[in-house]
Order: sequence, then structure tokens, then C-alpha cells
Amino acid sequence: MIRRLALLSLPLLLLGTTACTADTGRPAANRQDSAAARPSPFQDCADLAGGPAGTDAVPGDPLPELVLTCFTGGAPVALRDIPGPAVINIWASWCPPCRKELPAFQRLSERAEGQLRVIGVNSRDSRGAAQSIGEDFGVRFPMLFDQGEAVQRALRRNAVPLTIFVDAQGGIRHIDSSGALDDDRLAGLVRQHLDMSVPA
Repeated sequence: MIRRLALLSLPLLLLGTTACTADTGRPAANRQDSAAARPSPFQDCADLAGGPAGTDAVPGDPLPELVLTCFTGGAPVALRDIPGPAVINIWASWCPPCRKELPAFQRLSERAEGQLRVIGVNSRDSRGAAQSIGEDFGVRFPMLFDQGEAVQRALRRNAVPLTIFVDAQGGIRHIDSSGALDDDRLAGLVRQHLDMSVPA
């Protein structure tokens, strides 16, 4: 009987490693107060405005017409004003695949600096938990804060991680929801959808 229960629960465990939904249990934000006193690990968002000028996103459409706050403060950022090409990663600290892939996005931001922007959108999370993950994984690229899942609702997607590939004209070329991306898969998607080679 125990073996039978274990076999029945295996597909559920495997399913949980590819994507997380908003109903996923999240740890309490017990480090939120202490995180507020620490400097943010993320870059500010000052250079995210000034790009090309749809809430129903399909490949080729512009980014949703939404304004989000920058994790580090300063002026709010309009998604449609973010200059492309860009890779936008939507994540949450309570999502294991999100935590698994964040270091690959940090490495992409370092390798593609000057060619491609890497931007994070922290979704349905506490600032303290997001900051702690950023510190733990050395994430330094600019981070936007979307506590109400506005971006996911506009894209009609409800799971994280979610990665949006945006071309130089500000059009969505691809939305990936396949689960945690590693360096090779991420570089392959950049090559395939943005026609760019990222140095190793």
C-alpha cells in the first residue's frame, strides 16, 4: 500500500519542479523587516526608460501597457518603454524552479552586457524574501516589483517562472514557461528568438 501511494505521488512531485502557480505555499516573510534595512542587491532601473513605445500578448505584440515600481525605488518603469532587445524573467522566491534558474540569468546579464538587457520582475512576493534571494544568489540586474501579478494577467499566463524575449523594436518574440532554464537553454533561446549569440 505504501509503495502504491509513493508511485501515485511521483507525477505530482515531478510536476511541481517545472512551474509554480500563485497557489503554491510560500514561506513566511520572516526576514522582511531586517531586509528593509539592508541595501538592495539589484541595480536601479534608471536606464530602463526611453525605448520604443496590447494587453493581449502574443509573439510580435508589444509588452503590456503596465507601469511597475523598481525594487530599488526611483521613478516607476513603463514596460513598453524598456529598450530592447531584452530578456525579462518573472519569478518569485517561493518558487523552486525560479530560484534554480536565477543564477543563469545573472550570468547572461554579465555575458551579454551592452548587447542585451536582462530584467527581473518579482511577482506575488514579499520584498524581504526577494531581497534575500537576490543576496543569496548574487543577482544584480535591475528588478521590478509586481506584487499583484499584473504582468502575468496581461500575458494570460499564471505560472512562474516565465521568461519574455523582447526584440529591438519592443515586440515580444517568445514567452517561455517550460520551467527552470540553464545557461545552454537560455543562450539557445536568445539565439533562436533574438538572433543573437551570447559569449560563453
